[in-house]
Amino acid sequence: MSFIADLHIHSRYSRAVSKDMVPESLYRWAQLKGITVVGTGDFTHPAWFAELQEKLEPAEPGLYRLKPELAAPVDAGIPESCRADVRFMLTSEISSIYKRHERTRKVHNLIFAPSFSAVANMTDKLARIGNLHSDGRPILGLDSEELLRIMLERAPEALFVPAHAWTPHFSVFGANSGFDSLEECFGDLSPHIHVIETGLSSDPPMNWRLSQLDGITLISNSDAHSPGKLGREANVLNGDLSFTGIKTAFTSGDPALFLGTIEFFPEEGKYHYDGHRNCQVRLSPEEARTRDNTCPECGKPVTRGVMHRVELIAEVRGAGVNTKGVTEAYRQLLANLGHEFEILMHVPIADIEENGGRLLAIAIQRMREGNVTIAPGYDGEYGTVCLLSQEDRQSHSSQTSLF
Repeated sequence: MSFIADLHIHSRYSRAVSKDMVPESLYRWAQLKGITVVGTGDFTHPAWFAELQEKLEPAEPGLYRLKPELAAPVDAGIPESCRADVRFMLTSEISSIYKRHERTRKVHNLIFAPSFSAVANMTDKLARIGNLHSDGRPILGLDSEELLRIMLERAPEALFVPAHAWTPHFSVFGANSGFDSLEECFGDLSPHIHVIETGLSSDPPMNWRLSQLDGITLISNSDAHSPGKLGREANVLNGDLSFTGIKTAFTSGDPALFLGTIEFFPEEGKYHYDGHRNCQVRLSPEEARTRDNTCPECGKPVTRGVMHRVELIAEVRGAGVNTKGVTEAYRQLLANLGHEFEILMHVPIADIEENGGRLLAIAIQRMREGNVTIAPGYDGEYGTVCLLSQEDRQSHSSQTSLF
């Protein structure tokens, strides 16, 4: 069976995260989006770990479901066309900040675990190293290589994934605090890295330009901080619905098991282009190089974005949505046509026009074709993706964009 998985999210115990990020809301929004497996996020946080144990029960091997008494009232509010089984996988992101080769390194890594006992084995060790209570995504003074070693010793069946691998400040290949290769970061343990997460500001074609990633599976997740952001990036898998089935799909290299990713336009990510937010300066990598990577307004260094970083390392290594009306129209569209991914990717355009109007049909058709106008994100500012022109809006002024 094929299914969609979004495995990097955060709980209400992480900073700058919605208080609505609880199992019940994740269960609800996963159905509306069309996601079968959603990560729990933040399993290192003691209070969230206890809540997960209280609200989830075992389902398929290594996966969990919301307990029936909690699921029933949520199901009552889900359109029949969207109702589906939802499974949870125990996942967490850990921020490692440490010194290596005379530089401060700031690397975020993901761990996917198959059981509460596996999590407990790891967190017992991690709690002796740093404070797991202060944030759902803990900050530990722990080398990434040592974190991987702890996982291999304490929960060898778990899966270790460098997170949003290209973002400038907190990633394995980050321009400001990362490395130029997996071997440089993980040393002798680098053969245990089979998967990396591309992040919102890059996509697989950008990563394929770097030959050292040949043989590495590139996955994408939403990194959602609120339930409505689930699925803005996700993975499409085929095969066994279980922890081992998902791990095998990610690590085997079999294209029949891992079908690919559903991608945010990478230009919309906050760090796609180079730039300096304070001066509102956005530069392509070529423009930044001609200016010696400095801001033309103030002369300070620009933040080098993901697109620049991919090219740089390849060279060095030789290689109004919350209004009532919109909410009601959105729910009606889901009721008539199915969950969000089905509408965005598969429902015939004629059916979308019949149920959502001509303007929505035009927008989704252009999204499917990649026929969009984009101002790339830079230095922490999200980019903007426009599917409709002013002329489109004037011609169809009675229609509302739902997505």
